Amino acid sequence: MAAPPSDVTVFGAQIFAPGGTRRIDFSKKDPNYKRVVIACFIQAAYLLEIDRQEKRTGDGALAPKWWKPFKYKLAQALVDERDGSIYGALFEWDLAAAISELIVARPGGAPRAVLALRGTLLTSPTIRRDLEDDLRFLGWESLRGSTRYGGALAALKSAVEKHGDGNVWVGGHSLGAGFALQVGKALAKQGAFVECHLFNPPSISLTAAVRNIGDTAAMVWRRITSAPPVSGDAPSPSAELSRSWVPHLYVNQSDYICCLYTKFSRSNGDLGDDLGRTIIAEDPGGSAATRLFVASKGPKRFLEAHGLQQWWSDDIELQQALDHSRLINRQLRSLYTLPQPPPQPTPQTPGSI
Repeated sequence: MAAPPSDVTVFGAQIFAPGGTRRIDFSKKDPNYKRVVIACFIQAAYLLEIDRQEKRTGDGALAPKWWKPFKYKLAQALVDERDGSIYGALFEWDLAAAISELIVARPGGAPRAVLALRGTLLTSPTIRRDLEDDLRFLGWESLRGSTRYGGALAALKSAVEKHGDGNVWVGGHSLGAGFALQVGKALAKQGAFVECHLFNPPSISLTAAVRNIGDTAAMVWRRITSAPPVSGDAPSPSAELSRSWVPHLYVNQSDYICCLYTKFSRSNGDLGDDLGRTIIAEDPGGSAATRLFVASKGPKRFLEAHGLQQWWSDDIELQQALDHSRLINRQLRSLYTLPQPPPQPTPQTPGSI
């Protein structure tokens, strides 16, 4: 487990690097602060479980070093009752800690609450339940049957009810990113749009492989039987709904667990000239809206490429993809696909029995 970024000093609402050469403001104008802050909170979720396993408490605990400098407090640890492991944490803005350093108000752009979900830990106390969910995703590309899904969704709903969806973030790394995407999507279906940040989300599943075969066959069939689109069709209300929820994905192409997110809708499936151009990947015809960031300069070996540490690093270079990720479009498809209307009863004519 990586050590905390001790070379970064946090003062109030800003992060200062040594010598003041770099500063990250809690401002929507800074594209880096969200990535750094949410990655640190997810690291705290990892360390909460490591601290539990190694029985570190009080001043000896490592996890608080990752949230206290930002003036947040631990509001809830998400515990798997089956093995007692901590798989996530809910953090809330700590006004008392802020006032103690003469910060009288929460900075603009800073959330009131953040739900952070960790990924797989290959240690004996938690490996069974972690791998169980890994295999669940591998087999079904869904985590809805997991106990942890229910706990994460309940915590996120509670935070939204308390603070409002515009003041809540959710984020995860690896398996935790899979949970974050699915609980965020569940709330989006209910009209609550929380800001969602996904680091190295899993992209490989047997279900996806089968669907890819089916999608390819369907694409060929559509080309054979294609007809001009009917003019004047308005976007469905559900399509408009999906555009209101824009998850942020951070992937490294050297990480084969998440690399399928960089497969785009164009036929060559390559990044090509799409990197380096800043635009939301959104299809006017109703594809899902996402912000997909690809590490153009970062770790190349798998273990480092799948690691969380790269995402709070100062020297990582990110490029935002333009084209539409086929995988995320499919995962969010239910947000912009209207359900089939129920069959209407057949009216009876006079005299019918």
